[in-house]
Amino acid sequence: MNFEFTEEQEMLRKMVRSFVDKEIIPNMKEWDEQGKFDPVIWKRLRDLDLMGVCIPEQYGGSGMDYNSLAIVCEELERGDTAFRTAVSVHIGLNSLTLLQWGTEEQKQKYLVPQARGEKIGAFGLTEPGAGSDVASLATTAKRDGNDYILNGSKTWISLCDIADHFIVFAYTDKEKKHHGISAFIVERTMPGFSSKAIKGKLGIRSGNTGELFFDQVRVPKENLLGQEGEGFKIAMAALDNGRFTVAAGAVGQIMACIEESVNYCHERKTFGKEIGKHQLVQQMIANMEAGYQMSRLLVYRAGELKNKGKRNTRETSLAKWQACDFANKAADDAVQIHGAYGFSSEYPVERFLRNSKAPVIYEGTREIHTIMQAEYVLGYREDKVLNHALPAWPFETETVKNG
Repeated sequence: MNFEFTEEQEMLRKMVRSFVDKEIIPNMKEWDEQGKFDPVIWKRLRDLDLMGVCIPEQYGGSGMDYNSLAIVCEELERGDTAFRTAVSVHIGLNSLTLLQWGTEEQKQKYLVPQARGEKIGAFGLTEPGAGSDVASLATTAKRDGNDYILNGSKTWISLCDIADHFIVFAYTDKEKKHHGISAFIVERTMPGFSSKAIKGKLGIRSGNTGELFFDQVRVPKENLLGQEGEGFKIAMAALDNGRFTVAAGAVGQIMACIEESVNYCHERKTFGKEIGKHQLVQQMIANMEAGYQMSRLLVYRAGELKNKGKRNTRETSLAKWQACDFANKAADDAVQIHGAYGFSSEYPVERFLRNSKAPVIYEGTREIHTIMQAEYVLGYREDKVLNHALPAWPFETETVKNG
């Protein structure tokens, strides 16, 4: 296995890092305090060709590999979790799902403008009574001639007020439980659709998160993603991609914690010497570095499986679980290293700690991933070959086919 980035990947990393250093980090304290997601960021991501970084060129993307998506997420979260989250949802949960499951017509209508950055995509699975327990969905979709009528709501949806298109999951036959869930492409402009932002979040305050409401929303049958009853499989496949981006972002947050802590260790002196000279501080720095290196290896291992078109649920789950836990611990240690100043917004580490909690919960709590990993080891769970796999990289030049 080659652990070195290609020349193209190194150029990508430097470009995104420069963008983060110049345009995100200097503004983050203000944006976080105001709970503001500056829309100019979308324009800049589009200008940098990052809205479809790993989408094939024939669908409007840059055609780079899946580990290039990880690089983008890592560098964006080094600036702030909100911007990595936006890319995770737009590309990881929505665009890659369209690439994997969409018809050619759906790809041309929705994926192409999203990959070009002309439209923004989001994902609607979680409900007030259905998080980890997907089968408890209450949203329904009833067939009415050539349409489906959607009723229900979603919550904790990133880009709720920003996205143009949503992949939404609803029951078409509740008696079939998991096998009765279907997926739909819903447009913001469809009558009966509305959204509302959630205020008062612990972290990711500059991210737009909230609720979606469906009141007799009429969705044409052409917007059914996959077949009726395939929604659960589509959701799980989407989460493989979303979790991959979350894990990659966590690697970036660990790096941000290291950078801020190292700078402070050299600035701050106690008992006549830099605090970095104290062994207990060194222990925290060493743990951050170990977490960074281990998480990074797990993420790029999962990315290589994606590049080869192989199922990676187990590997992605492990990367997401461990990287997010390491990031949460690194942020806690960074605050500790900063002492009383770490408790103040004067330094960004208190924001890192607030932001680090959400990824431990969303897209599979640490408890869910713990159970998954144990079941793999015990032989209770195995990965089956998907009938709709992500295309292996490098992508074919002709039209990508399902299957």
